[in-house]
Amino acid sequence: MYAIGDKVVYPMHGAGVIDSIEEKEFLGQKSLYYVLRFPVGGMKVMVPVDNVVEIGIRDVISDAKAEEVMDSFSLKADESNDNWNKRYRDNMFKIKSGDIFEVASVVRSLVSRERERGLSMGERKMLSNARQILISELVLAKGAEPTEIESRINLTMGAGIAPIGAQRGD
Repeated sequence: MYAIGDKVVYPMHGAGVIDSIEEKEFLGQKSLYYVLRFPVGGMKVMVPVDNVVEIGIRDVISDAKAEEVMDSFSLKADESNDNWNKRYRDNMFKIKSGDIFEVASVVRSLVSRERERGLSMGERKMLSNARQILISELVLAKGAEPTEIESRINLTMGAGIAPIGAQRGD
């Protein structure tokens, strides 16, 4: 069981801090909930304590692992499938996995594709979401500000990457 103040990752939402643990009644059944606050985006969610494993909630990575993730942005992007639907499904699977290295590979791949051919509206939204998930965990792992993490990623990947919320079409 997690405690107040623990830093955790909620797949598809990003990393947050457990602000409180509350008992709530829903449909006549009392359950404990973690109240998570996300540093990037300022969102709060309640997660049933009993469903943590099923949902895939995990600890935030270490500072050393965060450095590995940051270094991975200097790698060449994975070859992406030309079939939009297959590429989208593959990337969504990686994001849903909750594995930060998989999320980072989606960001690398979509940024590379955007530079070469441009992205569809759906892929632009996916890139924005994947970046937010990635940055939220790196912020907590490194104890840094979101702008600092974004700048480091942008420097590693090269110029021309729009900050979160500034992608074309947002």
